[in-house]
Amino acid sequence: MPLRPAEGAPEKLIPVFQELKKLLVPFAAGLKVTDEPRHYALTGPSTPASRGKEVWFGGAVVAKRYVSFHLMPVYAFPDLLRNVSPALKQRMQGKSCFNFTRIDPELISELKRLVKSGYARFKKEGLISS
Repeated sequence: MPLRPAEGAPEKLIPVFQELKKLLVPFAAGLKVTDEPRHYALTGPSTPASRGKEVWFGGAVVAKRYVSFHLMPVYAFPDLLRNVSPALKQRMQGKSCFNFTRIDPELISELKRLVKSGYARFKKEGLISS
């Protein structure tokens, strides 16, 4: 799923983007990395479990009014969201996207744990092999 940064997005969103990007960077080894000033994404190579297709793990992108953080493990395995706080769920748009306009340390910390759980689940299910 390609992400594209919005034209004319406010500069004040860049620190938010950088903070969200930090959540993904530790999981980049062995994955295809897209690293642009307003767009960061991780894609896994094809595996037998992914039926020969690349698996998009997640990404962050600066939109016009917020930064979107996509985490595909929560789409593939909704049970990962079982213990997510109502505050983080309020940030959700759709099944795998969280939108942020500012840095909230509590929510960033919770999202960090969710990324780690999602990575472990993708690895366990054979969707990524790194």
